[in-house]
Amino acid sequence: MTSSGLRRDELAAFLRARRARLRPAEAGLPDGVRRRTPGLRRQEVAQLAGMSIDYYIRLEQGRGPHPSRQVLAALARALLLSRDEREYLFRIAGQNPPPTGGPSREVGPGLRHLIDAMTETPAYLVDATYQVLAWNRLATYFVGDLAAVPDADRNMIRWIFRQPVVDSHWTDADTVRFVRSSVADLRAAYGRYPADPALRELVTELLGTSPRFARLWAEHDVEERRPIVKRVSHPELGSLEFECRVLHVPETDQRVIVYVPEPGSPTQAVFRRLAERVDS
Repeated sequence: MTSSGLRRDELAAFLRARRARLRPAEAGLPDGVRRRTPGLRRQEVAQLAGMSIDYYIRLEQGRGPHPSRQVLAALARALLLSRDEREYLFRIAGQNPPPTGGPSREVGPGLRHLIDAMTETPAYLVDATYQVLAWNRLATYFVGDLAAVPDADRNMIRWIFRQPVVDSHWTDADTVRFVRSSVADLRAAYGRYPADPALRELVTELLGTSPRFARLWAEHDVEERRPIVKRVSHPELGSLEFECRVLHVPETDQRVIVYVPEPGSPTQAVFRRLAERVDS
């Protein structure tokens, strides 16, 4: 360790290990046909990070200069590091990790593959503010095809409180419990990310436009989402019943929301028919 806190050998070993772990396709690069070792090449990491190959080689060999915060941030992006890995990278380089200013809105390739692999189950990914980040084909029957929708209109909380106050779903006990839990979870995110402007704007907007949201927000409930059974009268698919399961992704503070029907139920049969339709 140097007087500056830089642990050169640990930094070099960490960079080598993470480079070897990353597949070219995950970084948006072609696999190539002559890769003798797994992972990315050094010159590919340098290119992705916007630095010279010589500089990067010296870092991996434990003889480079003390990397700046800008260099470390570029390496973290190039190597697709998780939040914990990025913090570790900064600390072994003798730097304080950057503060988490807001919820992560980056979709890792693993999560995208997971959602797409759920061919018979509607699933989508949201950040801590319930902004929809990714979705599979069955989910479009419930959240629509969001590819053509502006980012601001991809937020589940906005969808909920844009429903008319006389809408029948406000009289359904399960729906109201779902909404209350959503608001409580949003308040928990509000506490974790006080400096995030998008989150502040969302809360300010809803406080001004939805008296129902304002009443729930004023209750100061703080909790994370629990599984809930949803009953939906779908205009095309008919009556559906499924468990809305929320899977928390700790390293990004994101959630995978999955609509899980009971095995052998009519809803499962509907989802399977949908899967056959979209694959045909």
